[in-house]
Amino acid sequence: MLTLESFEEASEIVKKVTQETKLIKSSYFSDLTGNKVFFKPENMQRTGAYKVRGAYYKISTLSEEERERGLIAASAGNHAQGVAYAAHKFGVKAVIVMPTTTPLIKVERTKSYGAEVILKGDVYDESCAYAQELAEKEGYTFIHPFDDLAVATGQGTIAMEIVQELPLVDYILVPVGGGGLATGVSTLAKLLNPHIKVIGVEPAGAACLRASLRKGEVVSLDSVNTIADGTAVQKPGEQIFPYLQENLDSVITVEDDELIVAFLDMVENHKMVVENSGLLTVAALRHLDFKNKKVVSVLSGGNMDVITMSSVVQHGLIQRDRIFTVSVLIPDKAGELVRVATIIAQNQGNVIKLDHNQFVSTNRNAAVELKITMEAYGTEHKRQIVQALEDNGCRPKVIRTSL
Repeated sequence: MLTLESFEEASEIVKKVTQETKLIKSSYFSDLTGNKVFFKPENMQRTGAYKVRGAYYKISTLSEEERERGLIAASAGNHAQGVAYAAHKFGVKAVIVMPTTTPLIKVERTKSYGAEVILKGDVYDESCAYAQELAEKEGYTFIHPFDDLAVATGQGTIAMEIVQELPLVDYILVPVGGGGLATGVSTLAKLLNPHIKVIGVEPAGAACLRASLRKGEVVSLDSVNTIADGTAVQKPGEQIFPYLQENLDSVITVEDDELIVAFLDMVENHKMVVENSGLLTVAALRHLDFKNKKVVSVLSGGNMDVITMSSVVQHGLIQRDRIFTVSVLIPDKAGELVRVATIIAQNQGNVIKLDHNQFVSTNRNAAVELKITMEAYGTEHKRQIVQALEDNGCRPKVIRTSL
């Protein structure tokens, strides 16, 4: 099914349910990497992710009888919303099985499209197995999130839009979970222009495609552990794997800590919320070993709940030394707390939390401990503040920050 004709057909069909996601030039990442970097903002789709493309195109290829039996899918969130929305458009029933760890916002939005949601399993693979059991038992038509050629064709329409808008694109970066998006994008990109390089990006804690490509066959990881919940998949698709072998040029793996920094990059420099899986390609930009190329980074989704967002922001600020904590030892006498606060203020630090412990030593006159959490502009500013405390006899020690 992965022919130029099928991709062209899918490109027309998905226009019924997609919004235009024009490329966004990133001056920040262009300067950082020495390339011309563009984002394909699929986080701006109606369902908050690209998945509606594959879901809608797949359902459009089903017979009336297959649709009327009802649809069932398993998903950590974005495919769920895609299938639910597409089913709503076709006027048919949808049942979605989601892992128990799925963010609440994805569960609620899936329900808002009229789907029945069942929470089952700790990871996607367990949810998928249960959904397939229900499909057999109840007669539902199963819509796989990635291991389906029609679904991959729908996802590949992203490449059609990229090439139409940026004909001389050199590299396309795509997130990888099970591999459906990477299959569609890499296959169509090669059909349109064999010189385009497509790089898959996986979370290091769920790098099932890299493991499979190294072995030359689909392998299943024993476990996955990543904050990129949408790509927390134990094995890539069997049907699509040959296409990945043939058309994907390389795979980059990204650590969770890099996703936290990437989130801050996108919020501060582009005023965009991108979920952790969608940030894979943003983090991968720092891994590129080439210059002066036109690079498109696919932002696959933006469905992130507020609690996760808050946690990511706080950890990102800590990683970038924008928030840090020091412990200082000072004599227990009047004016010492003011003296320390003055040193910090003179160096433009901003105290946000203070813990005064008089019982760190049996000799309170010798020393009491102050734990000070403060804001800084970054690593150099942090060093300046710590050095000023050192120069004034406060014996500062940087410690783990807990907000």
